[in-house]
Amino acid sequence: MNTHLHITAWALAFILFIVVVILHKQGKAKGAKIVQMILRLDYLLILYSGGSLLANYFGASPMMGEAIFKGLAGIWAIFAMEMISIKMGRNEATKGWWIQLVIAVLLTLILGFGRLPLGLLLFK
Repeated sequence: MNTHLHITAWALAFILFIVVVILHKQGKAKGAKIVQMILRLDYLLILYSGGSLLANYFGASPMMGEAIFKGLAGIWAIFAMEMISIKMGRNEATKGWWIQLVIAVLLTLILGFGRLPLGLLLFK
């Protein structure tokens, strides 16, 4: 159940993030700000569901280190999305944050879908 909640929250975050980026590019700052606030609420859902999944690895799990690394990569991805949103609103450069976002998301997806047993294991 938590896995599906986590994946749904991430999918929603990506959709909302794309909407924020599009609204910023169209110069609709007020709309972007509203969607960004909704995105921030979704971040809380991601952190809650991810923390719940991470708690399942504590104890005697041999995958605990990878689960912690995935959690940190996920937080890094959230931070990069937030920084891109903020910097686009201020018309500042975002290239470095886009690179960081791609790296963090790739790490998170590879660990979540390819390595950790509570994921869907799409890459096996």
